[in-house]
Amino acid sequence: MKRNVSLEEISDGRLYSIHDMVKADCHGCKGCFACCCGMGNSVILDPFDVYRLQTGLGKNLTQLLQEDKLELNVVDGCILPNLKMAGEREQCAFLDRNGRCSIHESRPGICRLFPLGRYYEDGDFRYFLQTGECREKNRTKVKVEKWIATPDWKKNHDFVCAWHELLKMLECETAGQEDSTRAKDLNLGLLNTFYMTEYDIQEDFYEIFSARLQHYREEFGL
Repeated sequence: MKRNVSLEEISDGRLYSIHDMVKADCHGCKGCFACCCGMGNSVILDPFDVYRLQTGLGKNLTQLLQEDKLELNVVDGCILPNLKMAGEREQCAFLDRNGRCSIHESRPGICRLFPLGRYYEDGDFRYFLQTGECREKNRTKVKVEKWIATPDWKKNHDFVCAWHELLKMLECETAGQEDSTRAKDLNLGLLNTFYMTEYDIQEDFYEIFSARLQHYREEFGL
């Protein structure tokens, strides 16, 4: 999801690599779950998030949509799933009665990043620290790689770049013609190829994604 702000407005002005130290460690949040409330449709899931949820919960995207844990929304011209906010506090549907994350080991990439974000440029990305988002004032330094806690970070980095480029391409393809047959076919194809088709969790995600990406691009001439 694009944010129409400058880095100077929302960050400490620095860009970080996977090996850098950054003041992001919130010490287990100490009972705070403010960042899990009122997020609207902004906690968007990518295909690896769905694979990770399916691995951890044993449930595919269709089941999680039916259970009102997730929902579908249009983001920058693409139909994508996101964590659903529910109840009077508009809190994440995966929070337990104590305000703790019930899917912490399988949590999506956006949750793993927080309070970091990604800054994309020239087909690559680096990380930035959001200075006004987390209520914890005494955060300590932690290596970015440890903070996001995602194995095979190089493969994951390449996947994130490829996925971001695909969404950018689709945004350009559908701009100004969101209701066209072409736009609808691209969006339905995206949902079916990368989200609704269940993943074999015994297989390597990145190999599955690569094959599906090639198939999708060939099918729609991208």
